[in-house]
Amino acid sequence: MQKILHSFLMFALLAIFGANAQTDKIKALIVTGQNNHNWQVSNVAMKMTLENSGLFSVDVAISPEQGGDMNKFNPEFSNYQLVILDYNGDAWTARTQKNFLDFVNNGGGVVVYHAADNAFPEWKEFNEIIGLGGWGKRNEKDGPYVYWKDGKQIRDNAPGNGGSHGKQHEYVLTARSQNNPVMKGLPEKWKHATDELYDRLRGPGNIATLYSAFSDKETGGSGREEPMIFTVDYGKARIFHTVLGHAGKSLDDNPAMQCAGFQVTLLRGCEWAATGKVTQQIPGDFPTADRVSLRPSYK
Repeated sequence: MQKILHSFLMFALLAIFGANAQTDKIKALIVTGQNNHNWQVSNVAMKMTLENSGLFSVDVAISPEQGGDMNKFNPEFSNYQLVILDYNGDAWTARTQKNFLDFVNNGGGVVVYHAADNAFPEWKEFNEIIGLGGWGKRNEKDGPYVYWKDGKQIRDNAPGNGGSHGKQHEYVLTARSQNNPVMKGLPEKWKHATDELYDRLRGPGNIATLYSAFSDKETGGSGREEPMIFTVDYGKARIFHTVLGHAGKSLDDNPAMQCAGFQVTLLRGCEWAATGKVTQQIPGDFPTADRVSLRPSYK
């Protein structure tokens, strides 16, 4: 009888502490389902990365297919501390837009990932939230180009389309600010695995660049130092925007998202956007200025 009682008590304690551990995790929602990129890979890779860290509990909201009934797509943003945008497709309904704006205006955390900054060119508030965007016929009416020159962030109102990139390649990122908790302990320079390098982004947002990279004309780029990872000043919200992480053909063939630098900066940006702080240590496998580092298991 004592053995049975002991086993019951142990089971009850494990259940209680297990529930508490789950409750302590940051509740995150990945929004996906339409994209000109391989969202079937990207959302799984991000979910694995976040959950393998032990810090996050992640749900995924998948929209109807392009041309489908978007009235059926109504994520409960308010149930989460963090919303990760992996979406570039049909317009959301007015109800879904309002619910998202309510979440942001109430101080919810937002992470803008890669091609999500291609979405919704006509939605004014969305473009302010993402800070900078590209494609979707964006041009000078949508805000200035933002890039770095001579160690300063430039806002350039020159006419021209927003959004382009050259061929995929490895490139080095350079730190531009150490003020945000995301940056604490990260190196001044690190080499990113093969990826697209977005350039000529433009928009209305007030951004603070954390890392930039040089878009070399020899790879089809702009010839400018472009913002790659940045935060956006928008009301009470904390917004982290990374243009890194072009999804590959599969989870195994996915170097940009397997890059330890991408995963670590994503995790740190997610924690900061959700809580305002970063508790993570810099791992020993973080890339150096001349060495790429991969995490094929997404942890």
